[in-house]
Amino acid sequence: MDFEDLSHKHKAESMCDVTTPRHFSSRGLDTSATLASPSCPHLPPGLDSRSAVPFTSPDAYHKLSSKFSRQSRIALIQAVSVAVAVLLLLLETLRPSTNLSRSTEPGPGTSPSSSTTCANESRFPSRLPVCTAYGMGLIEDARNVAREFELSSEDVNQGVKEFIRQMDEGLQETGKSLSQIPTYVTAVPNGTEKGVYLAVDLGGTNFRVCSIKLHGDTTFSLTQSKVAIPRELMVAKTSRELFAFLAKQIESFLQTHHNDHFEEYHQKRKAGEPVTDEHFFQLGFTFSFPVHQLGINKGYLIRWTKGFDIADAIGKDVCGLLQAEIDALHLPVKVAALVNDTVGTLMARSYTSPGKTGTLLGAIFGTGTNGAYVEKLHKVTKLKKMEDQGGYDDSTGNMIINTEWGSFDNQMSVLPNTPYDDALDQESNNPGIQMFEKRVSGMFLGEVLRRAILGMMKDGKTELFKDESSGTKDRNSTCTIADNSPLYEQWGVDTSFLSIAHEDQSSGYRITRQALSKHLGVDAARSEDAEAIKTIVEAIGKRSARLSAVAIGAVIIATGNLRLTAGDVLGDGQKPVLEAEVVDIGVDGSLVEYYPGFEQYVREALREIEEIGAQGEKRVRIGIAKDGSGVGAALIALVAGGREKE
Repeated sequence: MDFEDLSHKHKAESMCDVTTPRHFSSRGLDTSATLASPSCPHLPPGLDSRSAVPFTSPDAYHKLSSKFSRQSRIALIQAVSVAVAVLLLLLETLRPSTNLSRSTEPGPGTSPSSSTTCANESRFPSRLPVCTAYGMGLIEDARNVAREFELSSEDVNQGVKEFIRQMDEGLQETGKSLSQIPTYVTAVPNGTEKGVYLAVDLGGTNFRVCSIKLHGDTTFSLTQSKVAIPRELMVAKTSRELFAFLAKQIESFLQTHHNDHFEEYHQKRKAGEPVTDEHFFQLGFTFSFPVHQLGINKGYLIRWTKGFDIADAIGKDVCGLLQAEIDALHLPVKVAALVNDTVGTLMARSYTSPGKTGTLLGAIFGTGTNGAYVEKLHKVTKLKKMEDQGGYDDSTGNMIINTEWGSFDNQMSVLPNTPYDDALDQESNNPGIQMFEKRVSGMFLGEVLRRAILGMMKDGKTELFKDESSGTKDRNSTCTIADNSPLYEQWGVDTSFLSIAHEDQSSGYRITRQALSKHLGVDAARSEDAEAIKTIVEAIGKRSARLSAVAIGAVIIATGNLRLTAGDVLGDGQKPVLEAEVVDIGVDGSLVEYYPGFEQYVREALREIEEIGAQGEKRVRIGIAKDGSGVGAALIALVAGGREKE
């Protein structure tokens, strides 16, 4: 049927009022121009004559204008509009999930600002689909949230200065934000050490026993066994029950892996032959509970954590408790050192480091965060004020300090703060404590993200996880969030989700959308939802790394190991770095090892620190140091023993 036939067919009929939009624009649909006439009786039931329908340009009727009067032309226009409306209704009936979107799914880095989408709510709507343009609203909202996590160069430099001030304060007095705990370890290995040493690790519900053979060429061999701690021993009536169990595991390990040495020792003992220190294994004891350490192998338990509750042990020397049970079994073992795993990380890196430079700092960036570094002994002035301190070798002029930097700036003088950080802290089990760790470590990053997402969801002005602005989904695909979604549970979002989203470069952020469904119970999320989440994730992860650089940079500057000239600091970093100029740092933990771009963000911030700059950053060598509680503990036992053992 052509335009003329259609016009004659409807010529005698009443004219209909159809509200018709002028045109589509990049900002949406302009509906300002309308043709007014009486209500239309010819539209199908349920179809409002005021619905917006596409309007055909008047140019299409130009050739017919000479055949009809002005009234006829109006009738023709309205008749065509009615026909189009009927056609659209038929299409909607036959294909209720039709997507009238003119956009294509954007990939990473593609702005969805120009996509146009049509939203419809039911199979037989009271209004025809009204098209609206998807703008930058959601992404801009996400960017605004991300800006709350920005840490500027000025912020980094202020943080470094305050960190150094608190370092010095902690070296002089106890009870400060930075504990600066003396470890009584006064030397670090250089990779040439040899011998076989033992290490045990009581860090939670498992007990690990290791023997480490040092080959003297920066390499080592490790043999280990692990056993679960029986629940009844975690809450035993006396400390002896637990420590007797630990000693029994050491005995079993020696019989299995060092039986020749074990039997030789017992034969000499039964024969009454003299037994010297050479017949004893030196053991490093990693004890991951709060202790008041007063010597390299002396530390008094302050309190239990991680499900342990043995009141009898509080205030007792844990090394002495273990040694008593070892002696009761007549084992050739001496507890030579009480070990913090961060100190162990420093020792392990120093032994395995590829260069000749001793390692300055060992740092953990994982579930928690902490650092231990080599300090000049004369700066640890609080040692003279400490009572009942154990002896230590002062010939090296150095001592390793356990900073416990997770508590840096608990007073919040320079640390960044957002509503999400504040809410996390207030609802934690230690509000006002470990404020640095709560912004850096993997245990907390997922919770920060969860609260940021909920903040956007509760804001009625944002479009996160709302379908009506979608230009990239099928109309029958509706974004839903499960009632038991981890988004609604404290600590429900794991930091592994941030790693997935941060490195997602898939088309339409497909990987992030899959992770939202699998890990967070958010089904059928749009690509713009995933892009918004990724934007916030990147900001949280980057802030964590830049704060980590504050701690690393402060230690480097405070110890004076960089030795830069004014020209070096102002240089462009092109000057070659000599081995003697290298500052070696050992790191461990899931963040620094697996989080995308973490080290790059750290280095970027180091270059921004005034006293380091591009040339100083080039001198910083960062390497992974694995198994501080095993290899590191054995190396501390070596240093504590003050000898090499073939």
